[in-house]
Amino acid sequence: MDKPQKKKFNFKKKESRTKRSGLFHRFFYITTIIIFISFTILGSALLIFVAQNWATEKTTLLSQNAKNVAQTSSRLVEGGYFEKNDSYSMMLISSTIAQLSGAIDADIYVCDANGKVLYCKEIWQPDLLLYTGDCIVHSSYTVPKTVLERAAKGGFSSTGNLGGVYKSSHFVSVEPVIASGKMVGVVVAAQDTDSLHEPIKGILKMFMFSALLALAIAFVSTYVLTYQMTKPLREMSAAAKQYSNGDFSHRISVPYQRKLRRFDEDEVEELVTAFNAMANALSAIESSRRNFVANVSHELKTPMTTIGGFIDGILDGTIDHEQSKYYLRVVSDEVKRLSRLVTSMLNMSKIEAGQLDINAKKFDISAMIFKTLLGFERVIEEKSIEIRGLDNIGSLNIYADEDMINQVIYNLIDNAVKFTEKGGYIEVALKADSEKTIVSIKNSGKGISKEEIGKVFERFYKTDKSRSFDVKGAGLGLYIVKTIIDMHGGQITVHSEENNFTQFVFWLPLG
Repeated sequence: MDKPQKKKFNFKKKESRTKRSGLFHRFFYITTIIIFISFTILGSALLIFVAQNWATEKTTLLSQNAKNVAQTSSRLVEGGYFEKNDSYSMMLISSTIAQLSGAIDADIYVCDANGKVLYCKEIWQPDLLLYTGDCIVHSSYTVPKTVLERAAKGGFSSTGNLGGVYKSSHFVSVEPVIASGKMVGVVVAAQDTDSLHEPIKGILKMFMFSALLALAIAFVSTYVLTYQMTKPLREMSAAAKQYSNGDFSHRISVPYQRKLRRFDEDEVEELVTAFNAMANALSAIESSRRNFVANVSHELKTPMTTIGGFIDGILDGTIDHEQSKYYLRVVSDEVKRLSRLVTSMLNMSKIEAGQLDINAKKFDISAMIFKTLLGFERVIEEKSIEIRGLDNIGSLNIYADEDMINQVIYNLIDNAVKFTEKGGYIEVALKADSEKTIVSIKNSGKGISKEEIGKVFERFYKTDKSRSFDVKGAGLGLYIVKTIIDMHGGQITVHSEENNFTQFVFWLPLG
């Protein structure tokens, strides 16, 4: 009892692993990873772009303010204001530096030609007084000669520690103070790069919140869409397992996307349509196979039983010598019937394998019709069938495969004889025009219903499901007839009225 339960548990566990590793989950995981990587790349690119743009704006702003201070200083020096009113000039420069430094949160100061700081924002005090002592912050600053030499060439902006002036990285803009064509000093505007971190952190927080929300929506949407997109594939997998067990009843539903739009079919829908068509074909083939086995079994069993019974009766003396000739004729007819059945099956195999070749030659089709009817003379006389139209048939030569056309004529006349009631008629017509030869074989009888007339040329199809008319055959005759006519480039049609007549008409090109 425990052992089967263990096997069942292992099977479910294995099935669960299979489902988890199925196409749906692989597709979902891959799509999720792609979306996550895309958002990561997008976020990184956004932060890099923002940082670069922010740094550019900072250095541009520093450069503009440094130029303003440098221009103010240049005018004061060239106008001799430092010599006339040194305190006024100092107040003007210091107040300008203080205002600009406070406005852009930067460190702005003026150095002499040797790099020593002369004026800075600390000189201008909140009580509107000037601090004339050494600045605690900037007294230790000395701008290196390399920076001064570079500034003399027109000023510059960069990111760094200004040749060792600062301990950490700063955005720096250096502009020369020009008086009488000479550089008499430089203006330095600097801002710590740490000021960039806060806005970047704010942008990062906003992006992370937006990205998480977008990712959540994307993951849910991807899960739902992936599930729906792979649903037909799962159904096809389940249907294929049923087909392997011989059950062809399951069909795949059309994907829901098709119901919501009016566009051409996509690849999945085309696959579903093709799969359902394949299922229909397999179902039809399976039904045909079963009918074929049943028909062939019946058609083989009946003549073999008849042949065996009559031969045993002759051998053991049950049938006397005078009647043996009659029963041997019956045996001969049954053997011929078996031979025709085997020939039909072989021809069908050749047709499906593409091995049935046409060996065309010229022959008289009217003579073939007469000869075939003579072969059914005994049955025609027994059923008192009237043969019509022979008087109107003249000699007519066609160019075709004689053996194949003989099989066509034989099968059509054989059907007509079998389905004609006692005292009925068979009417044969033959005519030709400039392009084709037309043959018509019409018989009275029960006829074919409208539901069945479109199926008479299908392989293994038989209208005599109840065998109430003792119709013999495996449902291959008309299928082979149509195939032969098609191979010759002709066409065959059937017309019928129930309880009245059935008529087969085919035409062949003159060749």
